[in-house]
Order: sequence, then structure tokens, then C-alpha cells
Amino acid sequence: MNTSSLPKLLFVTLTAGGLLLQTASALITIETVPVGNAGNAADPTTGYGAVGYDYGIGKTEVTLNQYTAFLNAVGATDTYGLYNFNMGADPLSRGISRSGVSGSYRYSVIGSGLRPVTWVKWYDSARFANWLHNGQPVGLQAAGTTETGAYTLTGNSGLITRNSGWLYSLPSEDEWYKAAYHQPVSLGGDSDNYWLYPTRSNVQPNSWNGSNSDPNSANYLFDDGVANGVNDGYATGGVGGYLTDAGAFSLADSFYGTFDQGGNVWEWNDAVIGSARGLRGGAWNGFGGALLASGRASFDPAVEYNGVGFRVAIVPEPSVAGLIALGMALVAWKRKGS
Repeated sequence: MNTSSLPKLLFVTLTAGGLLLQTASALITIETVPVGNAGNAADPTTGYGAVGYDYGIGKTEVTLNQYTAFLNAVGATDTYGLYNFNMGADPLSRGISRSGVSGSYRYSVIGSGLRPVTWVKWYDSARFANWLHNGQPVGLQAAGTTETGAYTLTGNSGLITRNSGWLYSLPSEDEWYKAAYHQPVSLGGDSDNYWLYPTRSNVQPNSWNGSNSDPNSANYLFDDGVANGVNDGYATGGVGGYLTDAGAFSLADSFYGTFDQGGNVWEWNDAVIGSARGLRGGAWNGFGGALLASGRASFDPAVEYNGVGFRVAIVPEPSVAGLIALGMALVAWKRKGS
């Protein structure tokens, strides 16, 4: 939901350092799109995509701007390594710098903050979801900020599953898959209700730099041998790095309105695959097969890499009325205790 439409409520967080308050005007906004058609059947080819409820999912991958705000809220002492030094050093994907010393770290965006964040573990992504679930508090990386909420984390280990009652989380593999490839045939979709690519197409997308004119394009590695600015290898040619701004391919959205579910960065999901966690979507340095509905991968959840990021899911969406009621109750509680 768009928090900019809400009144300036007080969000209260209890931490080891005491009572911290944050106004809604200081919160970041995660733009989500609704994914309806609850109870849809799975893709008959892959077996993925069946979801029995309505939910929301991030319109784009989580960006550098959003992740930097997260770091500045909970990363003054970076207990669980939410920041990787490559975020500021890797010439291919750098986007966040860190200054200061432990206990007073500060973080700043390098270049376009609209690019997706990379160099994030599955655990980092889960902590970001917990932070959203908890109302974007400011404080230590602890219970009530990053360690509890949608997930109950125990350091950077274990195959953690999301808790009931979550508000924000990483998408399940089926939730991610449905948002990317599903479109009912009755609403213009393919004959089996699923496309091969997340651009509403069964034809391999073109690879070029942030096209706003091609409805079937993405940021990935494709060289057809014809030097004409399209499909010449890396989509960006490496100019300013290899990541494109989230949503730069402005016509190449899925049926539900998501962008970059093919290319840009691989995205963590909640799938448990052996001792690993699931990834979908391919990346700027991957080939076209990774963008396909059949393109499934997995990494150790502690892996950090310049081609891996994430997006979040939301269900059920908290109502404006519910948030206002919560905010008023917290304001009254604070006044009572003052």
C-alpha cells in the first residue's frame, strides 16, 4: 500500500535502547500490485503457479534506495551482515557506500538508487521483510526489528519458513511464478493460461538498455551476432554498471503489472530446495533460458552475489482503517505513559 496517503501516525518500537518513534512520513513505500484470480490451476508444464488466495507482490525488485533506508534504520551496528563491502566496491553493480564505525555506521546510495539491490543473502531479504512487517522501526537488529515478524531468524543459518499472520514476506515460489507467467486465457492469455516468459510472451525477449518502446525486452545477456544496438550481448553494454533501473523496461510488464521478473537480477523466494533456497527470473549476466518459466535455480541462503536481489509479497494487505486505528492506539498509549 502507499503510505504517503496516510496521516502522520506514530509507530512505536521497543528496543534495548528504549522507546523509538518514527512517523509515517519517514517510511519508505513498497509499491505492490494485486494478484487475483485466486484458486487458479498450476501450469500444466511445470506444476508451479497455483495459489488459492489473493495477494500482492512488489511491482519491482527492492531498490538501492529502499535497502539503504533499511540499513540506516537498523544497521548502525551491523550484527548480521546486512551490508556486504561489494555493495560499494564491485564496479559491475556497486550502489551503496558505508561510512563510520560499528555502532554509528551510515549508508549512502551510489549512482541511481532506482537500480535493484544486490549482494544480499536470503537471510538479508528475510530481515528486510521482517522490518516491513514490524512497521519499519529504527534500532538494533533484534526481536521486533529484523529478527522476528514474518520469519523467526536464528542468525544466518537454518531453513526458516515464514510464520502465519505475516504482512510482508518473500514470495513463495508459486506466488512469484503466478505473478510472472500467469494470464487466464479468458483474459487474453496463452491457451494453457501461462506464458513462457514474464513479458506476456512465448517469444524470447530482446536484450537492450531499458527500452520504453519494446513490450518484449529485458536486461540479460543475448547476442544474436547482429550489431545494431539490440541483442548485442549485455543489455547495458556495461555503461554505468550492468543493472538497469527497476521498471526501466516500461512496456514489458507481466499480466499483473510486475516488472523485471525476467532479467536484471535473480530473485530469492521462499522455496526450500535441499539445503538451499529458491531463485527465479535470471539476471543481467545470464542467458535467455533463465527467464523461462522452466528456469529454476537455488543457492545456499548465505550466498551473496552481484546478480541476486529480491522482491517482497504482501497478504493480506493491511487496511488504511486498521493502520489508523493502530496508530491512534499507540499515540494514546504513549501519552498515557508520558
